[in-house]
Amino acid sequence: MRTVLLIISTLVVAVGAVDAETYSLSLKDAIALSLGKNNLVRAAGFTADAARQEIAVIGSRYYPGISFEEAFVASNAPTQTFMMKLDQGRFSQNDFLINNLNNPGTQHDFRTSLTLQQPIYNPSTAPAKLMAVKEAEKQGLGYDAAKEDTAFQVFRLFLDVRKSKAQLGAVEQAIGDARENMRLATVRSGSGVGLRSDELRARTHLASVEQQLITAQNNLMLARMQLANVIGLKEDDSVDIAESTGTIIPVAPPEDMVGVALENRKDLRQSMVELEKSDAALRLARSGYLPSVGTFATYQMNSKDTPFGSDNDSWAAGISLKWQLFDGFKRYHEKDRAEATRSAAAELLENRAREVRYRVRESSLRREEMGKRLEVARHSLEDAEETVRLLTRRFDNSLATMVELLDAQTALNQVRAGLVESEANFSLAGGNVYYTAGIFMKEMLK
Repeated sequence: MRTVLLIISTLVVAVGAVDAETYSLSLKDAIALSLGKNNLVRAAGFTADAARQEIAVIGSRYYPGISFEEAFVASNAPTQTFMMKLDQGRFSQNDFLINNLNNPGTQHDFRTSLTLQQPIYNPSTAPAKLMAVKEAEKQGLGYDAAKEDTAFQVFRLFLDVRKSKAQLGAVEQAIGDARENMRLATVRSGSGVGLRSDELRARTHLASVEQQLITAQNNLMLARMQLANVIGLKEDDSVDIAESTGTIIPVAPPEDMVGVALENRKDLRQSMVELEKSDAALRLARSGYLPSVGTFATYQMNSKDTPFGSDNDSWAAGISLKWQLFDGFKRYHEKDRAEATRSAAAELLENRAREVRYRVRESSLRREEMGKRLEVARHSLEDAEETVRLLTRRFDNSLATMVELLDAQTALNQVRAGLVESEANFSLAGGNVYYTAGIFMKEMLK
């Protein structure tokens, strides 16, 4: 039984391994792949398509409505039976007798009708269609914004993978240094010129760095998993980065990036479209004061005994005008509501524009800050490496203690980690300039 279970488990794992795929992606490939696989992007695309369909739904009001109806009616009501006989063409002189009029007996009728209704003028159709057009435009911009957000998220996670790989490399380098320190301490202790405590300190330091290695390996694994998840890959798929990102240079000076953002930010354009949609909603509310005009035509067949039969037929056609004169001030309050909604949309647009200007200026300043931090981190690494080199030589010559050497080595490890963090933050800050300007995907997919 255990053998059977083992075979089944092996087959399941093998099938999962066959279905799983390994991706080695550049940043451009990762972004392009996410635009087709990410669930949020796909959902935004379907939402935009649904909004476009609403335009066609409202546009159908311009077309005639044609309906077909087959109905069966049975009654002994005098007025009903009177009309049934007239429609069927069976009315006779005896039907005028008082007793027959008052007590006609049970009659039944099969009525077949074909009706056409054609609106000529409906003041609400045009503004309602315009509202649908603006909503579709807004959802289309939402789809573009979802792609922009997902592309930037992939970029950020791509940097996280690169940073995790660099941190893992730094920890591995620190382990090599810690092992060398322990070797020196062991040799000196074995030759009688060193202290046993130095060897123990070196071993403790090595154990601490090895624990950092475990964390760094897990961080890299989790970063890859998160990147695969945002791209939209299957859970068993693994992903790795094929190249590092270069330095991102803004396409325009900081003072010009505000204008770029005001032209390209999807959320700002959505607010503009929302204001235009509010104008259409106000037109729709005002249209309630106008009349509507339409035509109609119907062809009818009536039969006493046969469905779809024709004992007699008739037709009718006409034109109608409907004008709501009073509705309890409903239209008045709907107009006030539309005006208030438009005012709110105008205020939100102004606030969004202010926020965009601030975010663009902030991203430019942060990029400059991260560039200076990166330069400082690089100089700090050179100083820390030189300090460790000098202290290692002094320790070999019994001029420095193991504590001093390990403190310098710990500082070097921290500086290496800080440099990796600064490099990732500088790249992220450059991408954020594009993102706040609304041109991230456009520039990164060039």
